[in-house]
Amino acid sequence: FFSLPKGPVKALTPAQPFRRVDIVLGCSYMEEDVRGFLRAAGDSSSELPATLVLRGISVRDDGNLDDVAEYKVQQENPDSSSPIVFEVSAQLVSIPHAESLLHTDCDGEEVNCEISPYSYQQASKGPCHTSWFMATLQLSSGISIALVLRGPHCGSREEEHDATLHPKLRIPMSPEGTLLTTVEFQSSSRNTSLHMHLGGSVTFDCHFALAPSSSFSSLEWRRQHRGSGRSLFRYQVGSRGPAVQPKVHVDVAELLRSGDASLSLQGVSVGDEGTYICSVSTPLHQAQHIIQLHVAEPPRVRVIPAVVSFERDVTTTLTCSIAGYYPLDVSVSWTQKTPEDGTEIPLSNAHFSSHRQSHDGTYSITSYLSISSATAQAPATYSCHVSHVALAKPISVSAHLKAPEQTGSEGLLGGFIATVIFIVVLFVVLRRR
Repeated sequence: FFSLPKGPVKALTPAQPFRRVDIVLGCSYMEEDVRGFLRAAGDSSSELPATLVLRGISVRDDGNLDDVAEYKVQQENPDSSSPIVFEVSAQLVSIPHAESLLHTDCDGEEVNCEISPYSYQQASKGPCHTSWFMATLQLSSGISIALVLRGPHCGSREEEHDATLHPKLRIPMSPEGTLLTTVEFQSSSRNTSLHMHLGGSVTFDCHFALAPSSSFSSLEWRRQHRGSGRSLFRYQVGSRGPAVQPKVHVDVAELLRSGDASLSLQGVSVGDEGTYICSVSTPLHQAQHIIQLHVAEPPRVRVIPAVVSFERDVTTTLTCSIAGYYPLDVSVSWTQKTPEDGTEIPLSNAHFSSHRQSHDGTYSITSYLSISSATAQAPATYSCHVSHVALAKPISVSAHLKAPEQTGSEGLLGGFIATVIFIVVLFVVLRRR
């Protein structure tokens, strides 16, 4: 027996790049009411403490797993106040994003875990009432995972009579007081929210995997926005082909081969904004993932005129045109800066047009700033500042007010005086000679 030295040398020995570990997550169990419906979220009486123990999960060994030990159940003979412990076997279905789940504490991520009773179509019907549960995991990075868990297998009435029932759920539990479950169906998505500019392409990630005892039935993608919904893609096993809307695509070959149910969308427009729902179904179960698409387009900003000549008794209007932005909210302000102090002074005498919407759904607005020769200082710089959610930092576009020039009678008088002085000086010089 020997041990390898720690450090980069480990990377040279890839004989065992993966290792099986137990992943333990604190969860909430969502109770059903007397009618069999889940109680409303936020109702503290409907939430019970629970623990999800994912047993023997294969993760990549990065050399930092030496302190990871097998999880040992901390309780025996649980009572009604003990957390509900779900021991999960994933031998038939792999757990997606296992490394992210394992390293959440080190990476500073938060995991929201909820477990609830599951019933869908025929899943709970028949003479053998197998218990089914749905575990939903939401990471702060945006990863979402849904696990359909099969509870203890049904036995004969004699076996059920002899089994020790869990004090809360009244189903058979292990000698250690845990509920032994297996993953029959898992689905996941890397994103819960996406941001895109107009004209871009985006992929909504959605993957799934099934145990050999389960079979894929259908996939549907829907978009919902402001109270209305629309089916974008639907594929049913045994059908002639998918029903699909323009601009979207799902690779059916990859869907059937690897469980890649991702949807790609080309040429993003304002009308594509909304909630996208990936629904994967088997004959007994269904799992969904919800992804928000936010469309944002930065504004184009222009100030006219760019250079203004100072004229007495004249009021000049600067026009700041802000166009092509989405969504609607935009902030516009003006400042003035002179060479003497170099400080930008906010101006409050600007006025605005109403918002205008173009055929592509983007908006525009115009701001006007009046500069009066009676109060203006020249030279000076007048800047239009625009802030918008699609901008990493505000846009500033400036116009320059030039210093006054001598014109008209003032220029003639100055020229006459200069000429007289020149003649006098010339006369004095000639006399001295």
